[in-house]
Amino acid sequence: MPIKRNGGSIIKKNGKKENIEDLKQEVIMDEHKIIIEELVLRLKTNADTGLTNAQAKNVLERDGPNALTPPKKTPEWIKFCKQLFGGFALLLWIGAVLCFFAYSIQATTYEEASPDNLYLGIVLAGVVIITGCFSYYQEAKSSAIMESFKNMVPQFATVIREGQKLTVPAEEVVVGDVIEIKSGDRIPADIRILKSQGCKVDNSSLTGESEAQTRSPELTHDNPLETRNLAFFSTNCVEGTAQGIVINTGDRTIMGRIANLASGLEMGDTPIAKEIEHFIHIITGVAVFLGITFFLIAFVLGYHWLDAVIFLIGIIVANVPEGLLATVTVCLTLTAKRMAGKNCLVKNLEAVETLGSTSTICSDKTGTLTQNRMTVSHLWYDRNVAEADTTEDQSGKQHEKTSFGWRALSRACCLCSRAEFKPDQDDIPILKRDCIGDASESAILKCMELTLGNVEEYRRKNPKVCEIPFNSTNKYHVTIHETEEIPQSCYLLCMKGAPERILDRCTTVLLDGDNRIIDEQFRNDFNAAYMELGGLGERVIGFCDYPLPIDKYPPGYPFDPDEENFPLDCLRFIGLISMIDPPRAAVPDAVAKCR
Repeated sequence: MPIKRNGGSIIKKNGKKENIEDLKQEVIMDEHKIIIEELVLRLKTNADTGLTNAQAKNVLERDGPNALTPPKKTPEWIKFCKQLFGGFALLLWIGAVLCFFAYSIQATTYEEASPDNLYLGIVLAGVVIITGCFSYYQEAKSSAIMESFKNMVPQFATVIREGQKLTVPAEEVVVGDVIEIKSGDRIPADIRILKSQGCKVDNSSLTGESEAQTRSPELTHDNPLETRNLAFFSTNCVEGTAQGIVINTGDRTIMGRIANLASGLEMGDTPIAKEIEHFIHIITGVAVFLGITFFLIAFVLGYHWLDAVIFLIGIIVANVPEGLLATVTVCLTLTAKRMAGKNCLVKNLEAVETLGSTSTICSDKTGTLTQNRMTVSHLWYDRNVAEADTTEDQSGKQHEKTSFGWRALSRACCLCSRAEFKPDQDDIPILKRDCIGDASESAILKCMELTLGNVEEYRRKNPKVCEIPFNSTNKYHVTIHETEEIPQSCYLLCMKGAPERILDRCTTVLLDGDNRIIDEQFRNDFNAAYMELGGLGERVIGFCDYPLPIDKYPPGYPFDPDEENFPLDCLRFIGLISMIDPPRAAVPDAVAKCR
């Protein structure tokens, strides 16, 4: 398990296997939970003036530079030797040595020895040397290009030391430094946020969140990867500004753990290397068997033993496929060049064949296999599946639009959404308008605009007063709106998200205009509808709402999304909406080619 230094988490490096197991453990840290005063005391810094220059120097000497430890490099001469003597090249070298040995026997035995074995040995050695040099050059060139990509660490950072703002190389940032970040900066270390003004960071490389995440001084989650008061090394600040205290640098950062875990994995042989090794074993066995067999036959027939030995060597060398190494190298090189023309860099020539041996490709779906043009396809409310009408003139198949179920579902769709149309598109058909927001919310917005009319005007009449954005942990999106539509309530809470998560937070369901307790029969109907829509390859989203009672939530009530001073359970389930994303035209052909 990771050990702690002064309460903070660091990585313990005793041995390679132990270190890998340490890195696989869940992140253990409490820097986001403790109060700022305790953190400042622990790190021996000052939240206003930062470290002194002397302190920063001492910490830098203790912890080392703020940089990821590069993986251990193989010396160039070893790489070159592997190309000359590794795999199939070793068999050719054995053949060349045997040729030279046979020629030396002939030269010492006969006055006029045939130079055939000498020439063959020279040719074999030449083939190995030329192909080895060529392969080494190809890999060295690719490695040089890859080296130029290693710019993960930002070049400079703004720190506060002794009350003065300084710009220092990012490698000199140390634990306890107070740093400032602004939009466009790459965060130079793991930091605890002290102050922020509209700060948002791109955490997609760590948590997979596609949207920028808000950073603020408040603790919002026990999980360090989900809380808002931490920002992580190598993530990007995309909006606003912030100030924070550095809590981890270099290999001790979250990204450092990931990098060490990735670099610590043992590399196995490539498929082509395994096949060549297997082929060498077969060829060697056959060659030696035939050579020894004919050596014994020659010896029995009365040949001189030197002639029999030369015959033995000749049989073995004859079974060596001299042109195979050059052929394989040339084929892989030509393929690598073709891939380079498609902006795909091949670091190792053997990796080309590995790509050809791929049996399973794990691909992102939305926007990769599909057009990223989500369209609402089906609705499920009042225990019935209805087909959505997304025609511009609403001339398609109509569903019941006067029921309480439809009105509640459409209201939640309009309000619980961050998507909106870009301005100046009134003359453009609704389905072709550009939207600000993710694909799913944009599809729902277009459907509601077609069905109900002006969604923006409806939102103005029911202004949003509080919001909990969607995240990968909760898997729901909550909004609270002022409303005059519901008796005995001036606020309406709306929630959407993963259908199973939404249903788990509900105790009642709106059916035929009545609020009914969710029973086993309804759960079975829900699961059947969910499976039916999901089985069509559609993305399904669940919706629920809850009119907040006016006696507990009077006008002007201070809703707080961090404190969650409003109900998130015992809600009312409304229904499901499913969307389909048409596949790209070239996808079927691409899949067929892969097969």
